[in-house]
Amino acid sequence: MSNYQEIKVQLKSDPKVWLVTGVAGFIGSNLLEHLLKLDQTIVGLDNFATGHQYNLNEVQGLVTEAQWQKFHFIEGDIRDYETCVSAVKDIDYVLHQAALSSVPGSIAAPVSSNEVNISGFLNVLQAAKEEGVKSFTYAASSSAYGNHPALPKVEENIGNPLSPYAVTKIVNELYAGVYARSYGFKTIGLRYFNVFGKRQDPNGAYAAVIPKWIAAMIQGEDVFINGDGETSRDFCFIENTVQMNILAATAPDKFKDQVYNVAVGDRTTLNDLYASIKASLESSGIQVSANPVYRDFRDGDVRHSQADISKAKNGLGYRPEFTISHGIEQVMPWYMTLSI
Repeated sequence: MSNYQEIKVQLKSDPKVWLVTGVAGFIGSNLLEHLLKLDQTIVGLDNFATGHQYNLNEVQGLVTEAQWQKFHFIEGDIRDYETCVSAVKDIDYVLHQAALSSVPGSIAAPVSSNEVNISGFLNVLQAAKEEGVKSFTYAASSSAYGNHPALPKVEENIGNPLSPYAVTKIVNELYAGVYARSYGFKTIGLRYFNVFGKRQDPNGAYAAVIPKWIAAMIQGEDVFINGDGETSRDFCFIENTVQMNILAATAPDKFKDQVYNVAVGDRTTLNDLYASIKASLESSGIQVSANPVYRDFRDGDVRHSQADISKAKNGLGYRPEFTISHGIEQVMPWYMTLSI
């Protein structure tokens, strides 16, 4: 039995109370679903800026009525400190996912990005510290690696940030380190690498490449590739991301005050990704005839990204269970249902 499986058994027998910020979003709603299925009690916080009520409705349909009754939702904004104080009351574990998580969005509106991602983060962090929660896990980002050329990306080596969004996520890590040194409040940051999966909105302002392309191919629309298609990413299926959040939340103290890469440790070019999605759709009976349309590189984007996940493996017992191809196979029925 893996470390993750053992922890899930322990949580079932000794349930905890969790706060998930950004609970109506893509990652937050998947965390909610998994934790409710483990019979945990969840407080969820969201202001629906980028999350959706229909994500919560979908989760409700996937759990039992008894499990759903263990979920308490607060509609509120992390920029309001008193809301954060209320949300963390009697919480064991915090999973902080709420953010404006778009690179181009941060370039267009850097002040808003700063307010939510830095001031909002600090509000949740301070409230959690004052409440004395058992653990605090937050969504960091692979954008922290910026223009550092080395591959694979290792946690201690970061470059200069390439977007306001990247700046905000680096500042989160700096604040987390200061809180460990100044107050003894140790956290774990998870540097997400291109997470994808069900409930990732293909039409939202913060849509990522995989849901956008799947939706476009199903609907017979053009697929746009920024640059020459040889840009590469370490795509991480949502199930792997959920695993890391649960491992981090329950980690012993010696593994805290750290950041960990959350990925598979692989590289997939955009051209290869297009071919993989096309093959998956065609195996499901949907013919894709259009070729991709190439356009200019996008400002603020990193050319190549691949994670070294040995720190997460060795420290937290992380074992990614889904490759990109396996993840696409798993999520495709969800997107096909969405498009009907």
